[in-house]
Amino acid sequence: MSQIPDFLHALLKEQYGAALTDQIEQGFHGRRPVTLRINTLKSEEARVKACLTAAGIRFQTVPFSPCALILEQVREKDVQSLSVYADGEIYLQSLSSMLPPLLLEPKEKECILDMAAAPGSKTTQLAALSGGRAQITACEKNPIRSQRLQYNLEKQGASRVVVMTQDARKLDPFFSFDKILLDAPCSGSGTLSFSDDPGGRLPDAFSKELLERSVKTQAQLLEKALQLLKPGGILLYSTCSILAEENERNLQRILSRKKARLVPLTLPPHWEIPLLPTQLEGTCCICPTKLYEGFFVAKLQKQ
Repeated sequence: MSQIPDFLHALLKEQYGAALTDQIEQGFHGRRPVTLRINTLKSEEARVKACLTAAGIRFQTVPFSPCALILEQVREKDVQSLSVYADGEIYLQSLSSMLPPLLLEPKEKECILDMAAAPGSKTTQLAALSGGRAQITACEKNPIRSQRLQYNLEKQGASRVVVMTQDARKLDPFFSFDKILLDAPCSGSGTLSFSDDPGGRLPDAFSKELLERSVKTQAQLLEKALQLLKPGGILLYSTCSILAEENERNLQRILSRKKARLVPLTLPPHWEIPLLPTQLEGTCCICPTKLYEGFFVAKLQKQ
C-alpha cells in the first residue's frame, strides 16, 4: 500500500500489528455508498422510503437505527435532486457519525452542548432523537461554518438549538450542561480515501504536524467539557481518528486525575459494526470498511 503516508503506516503498524494494519488500509480504498438519516423532526420512515422507491432508488436498512439507510448505486447528486432532500426530511450522513448522538441518548428538557457542531449532522440528530425537546447549544468558532450550521438547523427544523459563533474552549464557566457531545477536531486518520468519495479525506492531508495540533486541541476541549458539565453529567467523546494518541491516551490523562469515570460502551452484536481493539476497555473504535469510516467513541461521567 505505497499510497498510505509512511508516517501513518508506521503508527498503525505499531498500534495494531501488520495484519490489522493491512485490513485498515484496505478499508481506505473502498468507495462507500451514499448513506442518509431520516429526519424525524420533519418526516417519517414510511414517507421517505416511499419517495426513494418512487425515484427508483433501492436501499438497505441498518441494524443500529431505523432512521439510517444505505442507498444502492446512486451518488449524492442523485439524492440532492429529491424533494425530501430539499425539504430537509433527510440528511446525508456517514454511518459512523450517526453513532455518537445515539450513544449520548439525548432526552427531553436536557441541557446539551455540541462543542464542535458544524456542519450540523450530529446537532440535528441530537435534536431529532430528543423529539425536538432538548435545549441544545451548538458551538462553531468559524463564522462561515457557523452560517452553514445555522442553515442546516433551519432546514432540518431543529428550532430549539442556539448557535454560538465561538471557540468552545472559551465558553464562560457560567454555562452548565447535563450532557456534552465533543466530536473533536482530529487528524481524520479514519477517513482517508483513495476513491472519489466526497466525504473522505485525501491521504496527503494527513501529517505529523496535523496530528500533534489535533492532540493538543482535543486535550483542551476535554478539559473544558468537564468544566462545563454538571456533576454526574455525561460526556460523549468521539473522533474520526483510529490513533490512540487522539483517543485512548487523551482520555487516560483525564481519567488518571479522577475528574471523570469511564462509562463502558458495549455495542450490541446485532448492530454488525466492525470494531478494532482499543487500549482502554469500554471504548469503541470502528474499523474503516466499505460501509464505515474509522471512528472512535467513548462515554465519560463527571465525578
